[in-house]
Amino acid sequence: MKFWAKIEYDGTDFYGFQVQAQARTVQGELERAIYAVTGHRVRVTAAGRTDRGVHAQGQVIVFKVPWQHGLDDLQRALNATLAADVVVREIGEAARGFHPRFSATGRVYRYTLLNRPIRSPLARRMAWQVWPQLDRERMIAATRCLVGEHDFATFGRPPKGKNTVRRVLRAEWKEQSPFLFFEIEANAFLYRMVRNIVGALVQVGWGQLSPEEFAALLPARDRSLIKLVAPPQGLCLIQVNY
Repeated sequence: MKFWAKIEYDGTDFYGFQVQAQARTVQGELERAIYAVTGHRVRVTAAGRTDRGVHAQGQVIVFKVPWQHGLDDLQRALNATLAADVVVREIGEAARGFHPRFSATGRVYRYTLLNRPIRSPLARRMAWQVWPQLDRERMIAATRCLVGEHDFATFGRPPKGKNTVRRVLRAEWKEQSPFLFFEIEANAFLYRMVRNIVGALVQVGWGQLSPEEFAALLPARDRSLIKLVAPPQGLCLIQVNY
């Protein structure tokens, strides 16, 4: 049977999603658990390959195994076997032709900033601590230029091929002091696109770039213009849309 599952994980102790021979990865942990439960070695396919240290709340995977029990039984068995930093939130039988990456119509990422001078031991795995104080209004003004279809070559490289055009449906800031949350929804993303965007927006918030200078980064199509890259721990894949 072919199953889909929605996965949540803390990416801190993983070397990214994609399986590696000598490093702990999310894919490797999932495949280990599936083998332990079913006795069958499988290759898990995901909606996207998150980088080392990046988290997910709504990653979607697909795998094929023979299974003669209920879906609830499979979910419980996998969660009992998986390490504490990965969990199967939902599971179901996949429709014919469904592919977690190519069937997706969009994805939502959230980046979390801790904007205060004192670090937080509790938030250190899930947020980027930045100081001095950020000017949120300047960052909001700069963010508006991202919505729509643009060439995002300045902010990342494609996982395959040469196409760097992406369509951003939503890009917005939310505040819950001392935290700032940047949410962006697009049809697809380039490699490190969100982290590069956030790094540049933080420079806007510090007054190192104006909103107009940030907007000028898009048509430049030059990755060397990115001077500050947001670290991975603040980034989380929130949702994959189908």
